[in-house]
Amino acid sequence: MKRNKALVVLSGGQDSTTCLFWALRHFEEVHALSFTYGQKHAQEVDIARTICQEQNVPFEVMDIPLIGQLGRNSLTDTSMEMDTEKPSDSPPNTFVPGRNLFFLSIAAVHAREKGIFDLITGVGQTDFSGYPDCRDAFIKSLNVTLNLAMDEQFCIHTPLMWLDKAQTWALADKLGVLDLIRHRTLTCYNGIVGDGCGECPACKLRNAGLQQYLHP
Repeated sequence: MKRNKALVVLSGGQDSTTCLFWALRHFEEVHALSFTYGQKHAQEVDIARTICQEQNVPFEVMDIPLIGQLGRNSLTDTSMEMDTEKPSDSPPNTFVPGRNLFFLSIAAVHAREKGIFDLITGVGQTDFSGYPDCRDAFIKSLNVTLNLAMDEQFCIHTPLMWLDKAQTWALADKLGVLDLIRHRTLTCYNGIVGDGCGECPACKLRNAGLQQYLHP
């Protein structure tokens, strides 16, 4: 049985767009929220908007440039060369510190104003690329914090938390949107839609998972 209303934190990439269609299967009413924060691949927001229009999903965008100004990272700083491999002793420089903390906190306040208490995000621990704010422990902790901060009962849903990229492709296929996810979403850190540049960390992870799913 479907629950009532949910808000998807939607980037326009593979993971969050898969979660959008998962939400449409599980909730009667789905809203989506995207963020601009100075990211180089901001075209993802236009992609998210178009997909939401096609699915009749109410869509909003918030500009929070503060995220890109707080710390240096290669997704918002054009002078930094992007890490192509994860360093052994730290997150890659594509990690935007605090991004999911800010996104989900803002999304919760925004959702509360709409009477929405189910939040959906595409983070996952199995293929988390070394980003600490994609881990299950962080999500559970933040869920408790949001409930205490606003005296509400939010529930943060993470449909991809324990799926690797091949399993995420399998979910997209099960939802009937594999071709849409493959050809129309933007995961590439260099801003190339679909299969992407093939060289950045996001493309390598995405494409390896796709090949694993298509050719097990």
